[in-house]
Amino acid sequence: MIKHKLSYRKQKIFSGVAVFVFFLLILALRAFSTDYIETVDDPAFEKRIRPAVVFYHDDHNDRAGIDDCSVCHHVYENGIKTADMSVGMACSDCHMSGPAAAPDLIRVYHLQCRGCHLSEQAGPVTCGGCHKK
Repeated sequence: MIKHKLSYRKQKIFSGVAVFVFFLLILALRAFSTDYIETVDDPAFEKRIRPAVVFYHDDHNDRAGIDDCSVCHHVYENGIKTADMSVGMACSDCHMSGPAAAPDLIRVYHLQCRGCHLSEQAGPVTCGGCHKK
């Protein structure tokens, strides 16, 4: 009878350890997946006042119901939004001309991201809500 109890205890311990290792593995895979984490950053920002914004791109778009990439990755010609997308381009490619224009680039980011969060009444709108240490 004692042998049976020890065997049962070992099974419980093994099961607990297996579940723990499984969850650690999932967390590790998620943390090291470069496709999952995106950093909203721009090469024009040489000196940062706050950390770059890190967010889960696909999760964000799923929760926000954004199916059209051009909502964020837009292209305008003569003030009219085109069907083209700016995926892979830095925002500074269009939104600034030279390093002195960095405050304008910051304004554009805030209008795009924070403006959407305010109009949709969803998502962070404070500095620390997006720029986390």
